Amino acid sequence: MSDIRGRFSKDAAAQVNDYTASVPYDRRLYRQDIIGSLAHTRMLERGGVLTADEAQLILGGLIAVGEEIARGTFEWRIELEDVHMNIEAALEDKIGQLAGKLHTGRSRNDQVATDLRLWVKEAVTDTISAVRGLQAALLEQASANRQLVTAGYTHLQPGQPVLLAHHLLAYFEMLERDVSRFGDASRRADVLPLGSGALAGVPYSLDREYLAAELGFAAASANSMDAVSDRDFVIDYAAAAAVCMMHVSRLSEEIVLWSSAEFGFVEVDDAYATGSSLMPQKKNPDVAELARGRTGRVYGHLMGLLTLLKGLPLSYNRDLQEDKEALFDSADTLVSTLRVMAGMVRTLRFNQANLARAVTRGYLLATDVADYLVAKGLPFREAHVAVAKLVQRAVSRGKGLEELKLKDYREFSELFEQDVFEIDVKKSLAARDVTGGTAPRRVAQALARAKRILTKAAREATAKG
Repeated sequence: MSDIRGRFSKDAAAQVNDYTASVPYDRRLYRQDIIGSLAHTRMLERGGVLTADEAQLILGGLIAVGEEIARGTFEWRIELEDVHMNIEAALEDKIGQLAGKLHTGRSRNDQVATDLRLWVKEAVTDTISAVRGLQAALLEQASANRQLVTAGYTHLQPGQPVLLAHHLLAYFEMLERDVSRFGDASRRADVLPLGSGALAGVPYSLDREYLAAELGFAAASANSMDAVSDRDFVIDYAAAAAVCMMHVSRLSEEIVLWSSAEFGFVEVDDAYATGSSLMPQKKNPDVAELARGRTGRVYGHLMGLLTLLKGLPLSYNRDLQEDKEALFDSADTLVSTLRVMAGMVRTLRFNQANLARAVTRGYLLATDVADYLVAKGLPFREAHVAVAKLVQRAVSRGKGLEELKLKDYREFSELFEQDVFEIDVKKSLAARDVTGGTAPRRVAQALARAKRILTKAAREATAKG
């Protein structure tokens, strides 16, 4: 093929080729590169740069190259640096010098930016699908265990009784925000750079709006210098991935805690646990632990990308070659984690007895007792102090609140009557009958809402597919 090193008097050193080549990883963009080249060819034909016959030869050659790559029979050449030059060289082998016309009106700068945007848009679709899978698993468990009650915690200390379904749906909500963030990342990636050239635009009458429509972009970029050097959309995906992994890590941490002997709330299915090489009794929640650990890996990629971009002058710089491995690994790590977590969550088995036992510890109804006094007219702050002292009395005697006598209660407030002993877990739950609360009626509404969200998402995915 034609030599892009025409300016130079000698070939690059072998170690320079090895150091600067991106083809070992950017070959992953081959499909997007060919899709972009097909659309670019059709645009060149429309603009009169290519004849109809020339365009057909180029289109046929590109499709043939893509098929070879898909079959795994394509020979990648590291001395050609990147995915773009490898494909162009293979095209020249098939159709001759005509292949050189394909690069009319474009640079590798706007070409790779286009490829990467197409890749991110597809990655968002795959990622959201994986998020929906974990949401579905959480919804299945919440629906199947909607009657189970357990302790809700703050500071990892028992706080108030909650329905287990309410607890699980908290993660559904976190993941729903993740879907929104990935949607934002996709919208910001939905801008066509092709036609920006190396940095200043191109001196050909090219229909960039046609090209944007052909490639499924919402618009063409407004500034050529920004278009070739912008990687905000990569950071947007990486940032959304980091937040999503943080949510997965929080869920993982709870599974690790809940599956311990100390809690015993849940048992991880054998298919999602491992043993110990030394201790035969061990059943380790390694999937959850690895998900928690790989969160740091995705965080690292985000910081690497931010650092990569922070000192770059306009416009394109070779530093931008370093964006791909971080992006690809972030997506791979996140999607694989979401999918394995969905399988693990779907097969969890909850221990009803241990969940119920947790409600009997930690004086979980103390807040309800304070609310009882408030209902009698006592200001909440005074009620809080009275019940705190009552709890202190119970702790000193090694008893639960329900084991104290009415006279004990009345030492701290004359407003206590015998009906204070009617306070129980069922009434505590029912009392939280506000939007977003843990009352059974509200949780039933939340379950129905979650189901509607997933049903709508599935319908929209099918329509797009």
